[in-house]
Amino acid sequence: MTKVIYILIALQLLASCTATLNEAPNQLTVSEGFKNPIGFYDQTPTFSWKLPVLKQVKFQSGYQIVVASDPELLPHHADLWDSKAVPSDQSVRVTYRGKPLQSKQKVYWQVRFTDQEGHASAWSEVANFELGLLSNADWTAKWISLEPEVIHDTLHASTLLYTPQYLRKSFLVDHEIAQARLFITAKGLFEAQINGKKVGEDVMVPGWTPYTKRIETLSYDVTDLLNEDQNTIGIILGSGWHSGRLGWSKFIWFEKPLPRALCQLEITYKNGDKAIIPTDSEWKGTRNGPIRSSSIYDGEVYDARLEFPHWSTFDFDDSQWENVIAEALDPNVDLVPKSHLAVTPKSALKPIAITHPDSGRYVFDLGQNMVGVMDLKIPVKKDQTVTVRFAEMLNPDGTLYTENYRNAKSTDYYIPKEDGTISYRPTFTFHGFRYVELSGFDEDQHPEKDWVTGIVQYSNFDKTGHFNASHDKLNQLQQNITWGLRGNLLDIPTDCPQRDERLGWTGDAQVILPTSMFNYSLHAFWSSWLKSAREEQGDDGSIPFVIPNCLGPESSSGWADAVTVIPWELYFRTGDTRILEDNYEMMKGLVAYYKAHAENHIADVNTFGDWLQPYPLGEGNRGDTPQDLIGTAYFARSTDLTLRAAQVLGKLEDVRELRTLRDTVRAAFEDQFIDSEGKLTTEFETQTGYLMALGFELVTEETAQKILPHLIRKIEDADHHLRTGFLGTPLLPTVLDKYGLTDIMYTILFKETYPSWFYCINQGATTMWERWNSYSHEDGFGDAGMNSFNHYAYGAIGQWLYERIAGLAPLEPGYKKVRIAPIPGGPLSFAEASYESIYGRVSSAWRKVDSGLELHVTVAPNTAAQIRIPIKDGMAIRVDGEELSERSDITFVKRTETAIELEAMPGTYVFKTL
Repeated sequence: MTKVIYILIALQLLASCTATLNEAPNQLTVSEGFKNPIGFYDQTPTFSWKLPVLKQVKFQSGYQIVVASDPELLPHHADLWDSKAVPSDQSVRVTYRGKPLQSKQKVYWQVRFTDQEGHASAWSEVANFELGLLSNADWTAKWISLEPEVIHDTLHASTLLYTPQYLRKSFLVDHEIAQARLFITAKGLFEAQINGKKVGEDVMVPGWTPYTKRIETLSYDVTDLLNEDQNTIGIILGSGWHSGRLGWSKFIWFEKPLPRALCQLEITYKNGDKAIIPTDSEWKGTRNGPIRSSSIYDGEVYDARLEFPHWSTFDFDDSQWENVIAEALDPNVDLVPKSHLAVTPKSALKPIAITHPDSGRYVFDLGQNMVGVMDLKIPVKKDQTVTVRFAEMLNPDGTLYTENYRNAKSTDYYIPKEDGTISYRPTFTFHGFRYVELSGFDEDQHPEKDWVTGIVQYSNFDKTGHFNASHDKLNQLQQNITWGLRGNLLDIPTDCPQRDERLGWTGDAQVILPTSMFNYSLHAFWSSWLKSAREEQGDDGSIPFVIPNCLGPESSSGWADAVTVIPWELYFRTGDTRILEDNYEMMKGLVAYYKAHAENHIADVNTFGDWLQPYPLGEGNRGDTPQDLIGTAYFARSTDLTLRAAQVLGKLEDVRELRTLRDTVRAAFEDQFIDSEGKLTTEFETQTGYLMALGFELVTEETAQKILPHLIRKIEDADHHLRTGFLGTPLLPTVLDKYGLTDIMYTILFKETYPSWFYCINQGATTMWERWNSYSHEDGFGDAGMNSFNHYAYGAIGQWLYERIAGLAPLEPGYKKVRIAPIPGGPLSFAEASYESIYGRVSSAWRKVDSGLELHVTVAPNTAAQIRIPIKDGMAIRVDGEELSERSDITFVKRTETAIELEAMPGTYVFKTL
C-alpha cells in the first residue's frame, strides 16, 4: 500500500507544471552518448540524462520525456511522443516509443524528473538530434570517378598507387538559404570543400568497414559555407583502406576497385523550396593535382608545382578537366550514417630536441610516441624535394630506426614550386612516430623547433577516466596505456599504427576493452566495430583474425572470442542491453563453431596461442600453453558469456541449453588438462594454463584450491616475473585478486627487470610495447619483423589499476551500483581514480594517514555504492568526522578481520580509520 501511495505522489507531481527543485536534469544524450548529433543513424534512439548534483537529490522516482518536431511545441504540446509521467528510477537508455522517425528529420526533446521525495524538477534545456540519410533509397546521387588509371609511384619505390582525384561541381543559389546539409561518403577517403573552405574537421573519412556490405556516410551543416549566388563543391578523393594496399604485400591488390565519391548537397530555402546538388555525370575532375600519391602505409607525395589555387571556387577555370563517369548505387551495399565519431585532430606536440645525426638530415624529437601527421612550416628551395621520414625509436648513432616498419615506407615528400617558407600537412595518410627526420629543406637555414608540430589524430572520443598514484613509474604506465589507446583507436581498434599492418586484430581488442572503456567514451566506437564483426562472421560461425577482414576466413581461439567478450563487457560497463540484442546471434554462432570443431567437447582449433609469452620452452611466438587447452577454455568462456546474455535477454530455452553445454565443456576441460593433484597434464606447465582454469571458472572449487599452489609455484619459479602473453596477462591480476593473493600481484607489477611493465618504462617507453623485449639499453632492438612500440594489448593491466589499486569498479551494469574497494599495497601511499559514468562522476581516492587510511568517495546521483574499507584489529571508522551510527545515508553491512563493508547512497564521503 505504501508503494502505491508513493507512485501516485510521483505521478501527481510530474503532472504539475510547477517545479519544486531549482535545477533540472542535465547532459542529455541519445543512444551511445551522442550530444545533439547531425546525421544521426538511430531511428529508435534511447534517451539518457544526469540528475543535478544536489545534496537533497539522491534518487529518481519518476520521469517524463517529451519529443517534438519543433522546439516551440515543448514541453506542453509534444507532437512526436509524450511519455507522460513514468514512475521509474531509469534515467539512462529510455527507448523512444513515439511516431516513426524519417531520414533528415530533426527532433527536439526535454525531460524532467521527480526525486526520492517526490519533488519535481524543472524541465531540462531542449536537446536535439537530426537523422541522416538512413537508406539507399534516400540518395539521388551516383558514384563518380575518373576513368581507371593505376600509376607507378617513383618516390615510393615498388608501390603501385591510385592517383588522387580532384572533383568539382559549380551551381547557383537564387534564394535566401535557411539551412544546407552535405551528405557525403567515398569508396576510399575524401576531403570536401565548399567555396574554397574545408568542410568539417574530420580526417580519414568515411572510415573502414566491410565495404562490399556497408559504407558509412557523414552529414555536415554547411549553411554558413554557401553563398547566395555562385557556389562550388570540391572533393579530393584518395585510396585509403578501400583501394590501397593492406596487409604485408608490397603492392596494391589489383582486384581492388577504383576510389569513388558520392555526395548530395541538400538546400532548404527560407521560402520553403528545396534543391539537391548530387554527384552525377555533370561533375568534372582531374588527376593532375598536387597530391601525386597517398597511401596509409607509405605516406604522401605532394608536388606544389601542380597546385591550382581556388580550385573549389566558382571562378576557377576547369575547361581542361575531364568529365567523370557516374555509376548507380549497388543495392547489395548499404549506405548508412556513421555510428561513431570520425577521426579528428585532437592535440598537438612540439619537439623537445633537435639532433643532426647525418649530413643534411635533422631529427626532431617530439618526446612522445604518437599517431597522426606532422604539420610543417619550413624554408624550402624551388624544385628541391623535402623528405619527411618517421620513426618510433633511434639507432645508437641517432639515425631513425625503421626496420620495424617493414614494408611501410612511412615517408612524405614535398616538392616546392618556389623559394620561401611553406606550410604542409598530409591529407590521406597517418604515421606512428616519435621522431621526424627532415631533409631537402633550404640548407642555408638552421632548423628551429617550431618547424615541426605533431598533430595527434584519433577517433573523436572524450576522456572519461583518471588514475593517479604515489609512484612515478606507475603513473607513467597509466600514461603509456592512454597513449597506446589513442594511437590504436583510429576509426577501428588496431594492433599497431606504424608498420604494414594496422589491422583490426580481434585478440588485441578483446583484452583491452575494459581498460579502454574506463579511460575514454568508447561506447559508440566499440558498438560500431561490432557491426563489422557481424558482417564478417562466416556461415559456420567463424570469426576472422582481423575485422574488417583482409587476411582470409580463418579463425583463432582467443581472437574470435572478441565477439562474445566485447558485447558482454560493453553491456556490463554501459548497461546497454541493445548491445546484447544486436550481437546475440553472432555470439551463438561462435559457440556453434566451437561445438562443430570439438571432439568430446575438447576444442582443438587453430589459435595464435598465448602470443609472445616470454621465455617459451617450445618454438615460435605462440607460447607453451597448448592449442587444445586454449581452444577448450575459450569454448567454455564464450558459451558462458552467451549464456549470461541469454539470461539478460530472457531467452529461457537457450539458457537451459547453454548452461548444459558450458558445464559439460568445463567438466571435459578439468578431466583432460588437470590431474588429481591440481597440476596441468600438458607438456609444459604454464602460468596461463592455470590462469585460464581459474579465471574462466573451468574447474570445481575443490580443484581450484589444488591448482593455486601450482600457480604460485610457477610465479615463484619466475622470481615473480611475467611468463604470460597476450591471453594470459589480463587474467593474472584478476585471478590473484579473486583468491586473495593481491600481494603477489603487487610484487609482479612493481618488478623493474625483464619481463615486466616497468622494464619497458626503464628502457624509455612512452606507449605500450608489443613485446616485453622490444628494446633494451643493453641488447638493443628485438625482432624487427614484429616489433611495434605502440601495441596496446599489455595495457590491459590498466583495469587492475583502476578497479583494485584505486578500488573503483562497476558492480551492476552501467555503474548503476559501484564497488569502492581499494587494496593498498606495494610501495604506494595513495592512489585515486575517477570515472564519468552515464549517471555522473564516481571516484575513489585513498591515502595512508598515520597508522590508518583516509578514503574519499563520490557516488553519483541515482546510483548506490558498496564500500569496503581495509582495517586492522581494534580499528574504528568515522564518516566525515561522525560516528557511523549517526549517518542515515550509510548502512553498515558487516565487519571481517580485514575490512568493514558498507552501503552508501549518492553523495561525497570521507572515511577515516582510527
